[in-house]
Amino acid sequence: MSRRWNDAIGRLLLRLAVVLHRTVASRVAAERLQARRNAALKAAYRRGIPVEELATRMQLTPSWIRQVLAGKKPAVEEAA
Repeated sequence: MSRRWNDAIGRLLLRLAVVLHRTVASRVAAERLQARRNAALKAAYRRGIPVEELATRMQLTPSWIRQVLAGKKPAVEEAA
């Protein structure tokens, strides 16, 4: 009985690992998360949050934030 439970739990854990890999660890998932982050930054800016505060809170440079707000894709994330 215990072997059957171990097998079932092992398969369930494998499926969880596959789902996490596809949703969190893949390059596409990382790009999707960055797109959501950039959309949130743009929305905050449209609602009156200044670039300097966005940069400070995100710990990025103001020039990087301005590139994101302009719709450009910065090459490298610049830490402030």
